[in-house]
Amino acid sequence: MKNTYKDLQNSHPCFGGHKNNAGRIHLPVCPGCNIACRFCDRTRNDVEERPGVTSKILKPEECIDILGKALDICPDIKVAGIAGPGDTLASDYALRTFRIIKEHYPELIKCMSTNGLLLSERADEVIAVGIDSLTVTVNAVDPEIESKLNSYILYHGEKIEGAEGAKILIKNQLEGIRKISSAGITIKVNTVLVPGINDGHIEEIAKTVKEAGASIYNIIPLIPQHELKNLRAPVCAEIDSARTKAAKYIDVFRHCQHCRADAIGVPGKSEFGDQIYQRRMRVKETFSHG
Repeated sequence: MKNTYKDLQNSHPCFGGHKNNAGRIHLPVCPGCNIACRFCDRTRNDVEERPGVTSKILKPEECIDILGKALDICPDIKVAGIAGPGDTLASDYALRTFRIIKEHYPELIKCMSTNGLLLSERADEVIAVGIDSLTVTVNAVDPEIESKLNSYILYHGEKIEGAEGAKILIKNQLEGIRKISSAGITIKVNTVLVPGINDGHIEEIAKTVKEAGASIYNIIPLIPQHELKNLRAPVCAEIDSARTKAAKYIDVFRHCQHCRADAIGVPGKSEFGDQIYQRRMRVKETFSHG
């Protein structure tokens, strides 16, 4: 039986379950990505607290041992999530991992994040593996705006740049959201708020993804880095304004912790990644796209 949106609000920290001390574990099994976000800097290190960062990449088969150790240390863990550091549908690793989790830990909520480029064509696989919630990052629903945030996509072996690639990405994201939500799976949409690029576009995104079937919307402030390192992060008033505008169309989540791809524990209250992953690295090792 699938967890409903109401269920997730009590048991999933990214839907409001943090109020009930609900914990999560992120399993970093996905090394490669198929889009080139201008603000994305995927690295291996032990110190940065942000998406796209992990200490190591796990094999799907290693996750059972990791899960066992994590649950022993933190029984509050209710959610097994895969959020990178690359895209979960750019390889088969995430779906393989969820099949293993479904067999060995069926009580855990299964949560996956994706950029959505391959979501429409892989929707049946996502549904079949028993995902409870899916997060899709949608930074624009206008290809011209999206092209300022994403320089190219890698789609079926072809590198497609600019607005042409952005148009394919947006089309596939919205089609995928419709397919997944129609199967009864709860959809959360993340948007990275970038002043001067998509800050005037938030209402349109919120309205469009809600119509496609999303239940909740999460606006994340830009971390200036990579190609957008010279831009500024939005200030609190800008984030609050964007959330208020989005809330006219869709429920808005306001407690995102900018979690690592290998986070473990209750967001904002406990973190056990050091113990479980035995972090030792202190240097940055970057990932390539593809």
